Amino acid sequence: MMITMMKSKLHKARVTEANLNYIGSITIDPDLMEAANLLPNEKVQIVNNNNGARLETYVIVGERGSKTICLNGAAARLVQVGDEVIIISYAMMTAAEAKTHQPTVVFVKEDNSIQEVVKEESPFTIV
Repeated sequence: MMITMMKSKLHKARVTEANLNYIGSITIDPDLMEAANLLPNEKVQIVNNNNGARLETYVIVGERGSKTICLNGAAARLVQVGDEVIIISYAMMTAAEAKTHQPTVVFVKEDNSIQEVVKEESPFTIV
């Protein structure tokens, strides 16, 4: 059996752009992508803390150092510039892998600069 677990997340990132006239996706600064172990075209869930909207899309690479978080296409209707979002990626793994899995959580400041990167401990590894 495979279990879907949180792989990583960008916590409380700020939306810098919303581009309705694009074919879809979320554009993310590669510095943030690397910190959260996100790959181009990877499926992510976006949770908008301001309005409760949740959506799924895929990641595209933005300009390095820009601190960009841009929702594109139809997803642009679910956010406003300045909204606080959580960007979550998931991975499928066996139950045995899940017991030792340590997701990466990237906490960001209001300007989307990286504040802290944390590897969460598996509840099964805590004694």
